[in-house]
Amino acid sequence: MPLVEIQNLTKIYPHSEPAFGGKLRRGDEIRAVDEVSLDIHEGETLGLVGESGSGKSTLGRLILRLIEPTAGSIRFEGRDLLGAGHSELRRLRRDMQVIFQDPFASLDPRYRVEDIIAEALIIHGMDRQGWEGRDFSRATVGLTKRTARRARVIELLRAVGLDESILRRFPHEFSGGQRQRIGIARALALRPKFIVADEPVSALDVSVGAQIVNLLAQLQRDFGLTYLFISHSMPVVRYLATRIAVMYRGKIVEVGSTEQITESPQHPYTRSLLQATPELAT
Repeated sequence: MPLVEIQNLTKIYPHSEPAFGGKLRRGDEIRAVDEVSLDIHEGETLGLVGESGSGKSTLGRLILRLIEPTAGSIRFEGRDLLGAGHSELRRLRRDMQVIFQDPFASLDPRYRVEDIIAEALIIHGMDRQGWEGRDFSRATVGLTKRTARRARVIELLRAVGLDESILRRFPHEFSGGQRQRIGIARALALRPKFIVADEPVSALDVSVGAQIVNLLAQLQRDFGLTYLFISHSMPVVRYLATRIAVMYRGKIVEVGSTEQITESPQHPYTRSLLQATPELAT
């Protein structure tokens, strides 16, 4: 059984203002995601690739129920996410997390690093009740709640290549790459099974982005993560992904193994994406 199953997932936005050039009129609908069906299997990285505006980020947010779909179904480990009540959805969110695109906008500037990462532990009561077998180590046994929570935050920072010297600093004191590492540590805090990585390197320099991609690959091996990796960059997706899904105008037009998609693309849009990247041109 796939970890994530989506069937005929659709998101329609009403268009209330006339568009420049007259292509859309008031009352027209924008089908950001159009009857998408897709499976994501445990332990894999599914790369979701397409141009800006194709609906990739909307699809990622729909899967996590950060926004509500117009139609369709979403199942996580066989459980119906759209039919889940508040309490059940809260429990499921421990296993489903997100890494946002913009490391400068995704961290609350009023919070220190320790508070940013510890917030999820507090919200889900894991600083009081334990991690239900999800601990990175047994080092927190016998410690007070606050001390145990800080120990866990330090472990998360070390997992992403940072250390405890930054605990009391604010986001504005860090570079983009360091902020993204903090965002990754926050996503790991509840020891999730599934992470949506929404273009996590597009706002970073190439060299820094490469370090983040390598970090994500290492964390997947260390913690058995499953990724939906969203990107407009075919080289990045080819490096990290097990399978690739190509999205165009709200629809999935082609899905296959990384080798199939990059060496034998079937859809004209996939071929155009590859031809636009010289080192991947076919």
